[in-house]
Amino acid sequence: MQNRIIMDISKYIFVADELQKVDAIFLPGGSHPEQPEYAAQLYREGYAKWIIPSGGISVKRDKWPGVYSKAEIYDGDYHSDCEFFTDVLRKNGVPASAIIGEKKSGHTRDNAFFSRIVIDEKGVEIKNAMIVCKAFHARRCLMLYQMAFPDVSFIVRPVNCYNITKDNWYTTEKGIDRVLGELARCGNQFVADVKNYLK
Repeated sequence: MQNRIIMDISKYIFVADELQKVDAIFLPGGSHPEQPEYAAQLYREGYAKWIIPSGGISVKRDKWPGVYSKAEIYDGDYHSDCEFFTDVLRKNGVPASAIIGEKKSGHTRDNAFFSRIVIDEKGVEIKNAMIVCKAFHARRCLMLYQMAFPDVSFIVRPVNCYNITKDNWYTTEKGIDRVLGELARCGNQFVADVKNYLK
């Protein structure tokens, strides 16, 4: 039987909701094509009208890091997460007219709040939305997007990347570092934003 602390952390970090139709799918930045591929599949199946890929260059780096997997398929000269995700979406059947990109953000909080800016500028109304993100990134994405869009009802549909899952994260040093790092950032970033959120 798993340790209760591990079970509690797993339940908190690895958010996964039932699939349902929404107005839009948000894609927090990254270099794994699995996220936009899954979003494109959901779009083709009629689960959303809009897809909002987000991300410039990570604040941890001075250039875009490159495609993490399937580089033989996605071989463009990408300069941002948004450019990469947009190309993956287009190659998987999503028309340009359904994509609203945000390419200035350098971390998850900005993914959410800068996406809010581009949505408002476009005059697009969103009542319910889906976040397609890395599985271990799910709680923090949900927290920050909910802060940026307080009137929107969100669901999360995670994608497994780096082979870090709810069932195995605590078995490797890499998994422990990723998940406990997310746990710490959830607390730190919530404290930083909660006063504005509760106004």
